[in-house]
Amino acid sequence: MIGRIKGTLEEKNPPQLLVDVNGVGYEIEAPMTTIYQVGDVGKAVLLYTHLTVREDAHLLYGFISKEDRTLFKELIKVNGVGPKMALAILSSLDADQFVGCIHAEDASSLVKLPGIGKKTAERLIIEMKDRLKDWSGVSTALPLEAAAGLEPEINANADLEAESALIALGYKPTEASKLVNAVKGQANTSEELIRLALKSLSRK
Repeated sequence: MIGRIKGTLEEKNPPQLLVDVNGVGYEIEAPMTTIYQVGDVGKAVLLYTHLTVREDAHLLYGFISKEDRTLFKELIKVNGVGPKMALAILSSLDADQFVGCIHAEDASSLVKLPGIGKKTAERLIIEMKDRLKDWSGVSTALPLEAAAGLEPEINANADLEAESALIALGYKPTEASKLVNAVKGQANTSEELIRLALKSLSRK
């Protein structure tokens, strides 16, 4: 099992990262809460990982903190919740926010996430509540205000990249387009557009 990856960030294509470790490039699927924090391409990066082995692929998932990885592992144990849905959950809510929804039995917030209907939300609350009763994780999400002050370089393809990332996370193309269009012009990079789009869901 690959439990940790430490190397150089070569590419950032949400929700996927490419990390070079001594000349070997590892493709790593990551939630947006991790992608917001890994830093710029060319910088050193450390990710806590989880390897899923399927008949047709070996998939590596990476997280900025052990707490996020722990929550991911707990999520994929829930019936009907696979890795893709778990990534979507952790992209839309940081770990502490999700745990807060579970403890508060806030199904209305969970059903806003892609692929989660009322029954799945109720199942998450029922199955996760006992597992997370002693949760003591620390939120790892970078505050929106802090990110806004970074003044990122303008990316002409940011809108399309943001839509593609949301679709990869499980949103339907029409939903992804609607979310991005709602925040279009408010940011210069795909990462920031995704952040604003996902943040807008929590306000509805």
